[in-house]
Amino acid sequence: QVQLVESGGGLVQAGGSLRLSCAASARTFSRYAMGWFRQAPGKEREFVAHIRWGTGSTYYADAAKGRFTISRDNAQNTLYLQMNSLKPEDTAVYYCAAALSYHVWLWMPRVYDYWGQGTQVTVSS
Repeated sequence: QVQLVESGGGLVQAGGSLRLSCAASARTFSRYAMGWFRQAPGKEREFVAHIRWGTGSTYYADAAKGRFTISRDNAQNTLYLQMNSLKPEDTAVYYCAAALSYHVWLWMPRVYDYWGQGTQVTVSS
């Protein structure tokens, strides 16, 4: 069983930056892709960004384009989400997730096999 642990959330003013991290407990678990999702109170979980672990290719939701950057460190077995120019509407619990096998629809939560517990991001206006 793989555990994913997010960190780096917190309270930040609008326009500020945060860097989220997601560490995997198993150093050698094979994954096809990893993603970041977020869920605000009363809303469904929504896709933020994903990265194909082998190639490093990335894809972003429109709300994240130009402001967020997803990256990975293979040596540290860690996924990152750099978030700049944060807005109050970015306030949510942010989750990382891992998909073990090939999928085309990596923006869909249901294709992911493992999830972290989430980290709260709050952006004040």
